[in-house]
Amino acid sequence: MPDATAGDTGTGVRPAVHATGLTVVRGTRPVLRDLTFTVPRGRITGLLGPSGCGKSTLLRALVGTQAKVTGTLTVLGHPAGHPSLRSRVGYVTQAPSVYLDLTVAQNLDYFAAVLLPGAGRAAAARRRAEADRVLAAVDLTTHAHALAGTLSGGQLSRVSLAVALIGTPDLLVLDEPTVGLDPVLRRDLWRLFHDLTRTHGTTLLVSSHVMDEAERCHRLLLMRDGALLADDTPEALRAATGTDTVEQAFLNLVDAA
Repeated sequence: MPDATAGDTGTGVRPAVHATGLTVVRGTRPVLRDLTFTVPRGRITGLLGPSGCGKSTLLRALVGTQAKVTGTLTVLGHPAGHPSLRSRVGYVTQAPSVYLDLTVAQNLDYFAAVLLPGAGRAAAARRRAEADRVLAAVDLTTHAHALAGTLSGGQLSRVSLAVALIGTPDLLVLDEPTVGLDPVLRRDLWRLFHDLTRTHGTTLLVSSHVMDEAERCHRLLLMRDGALLADDTPEALRAATGTDTVEQAFLNLVDAA
């Protein structure tokens, strides 16, 4: 088991995620190559890179669903995938992770019962209120009684996000949550992400291959071919490369590598 002090920033506050020598090999091909990084608490960290660079594999390793992981990966002070993290980490995959033959409200009721167990009227009322809260947070209240299978791809993604928000987890791991959304919904989701950090102190790790979303993050992990090119703030990356945008900084780093 990793040392509980792993990744201490020197201020006595451990990061939400700390990885050392993180490696994943699929067959004979390395998918993640000796990654070492931290994800600070209460901030939005963007995991940016082209499709196929290993972002989803890294996120699966973080939530404990990736096989053949070597190195050290500590999440909220515990090894990745530890049972105590189940109610503290929300995870949204690229594919919708809800039941298509249930309504939106029924999906939320089901997952609230799993994540917020308890008997009696008070517990039931708490679950109902939580389902209503997350439904409003993703702007799907008017679709509460629609079958999930009849929703658009973007709406389904928001239902999955609502499920991940149940119970206000300490860490949200989001795999390309804005893919397929129109610009207004993307803007509204990013407002929600920043509100979660300000209001609840939630830590977010958000993957994307859209470089303009990097500017919305507090910190960035830039990946290519399973390796980390940079782990820094957008401002520091632009300054270090003498560029005006994170996309230009990324391209400079790729050329240098």
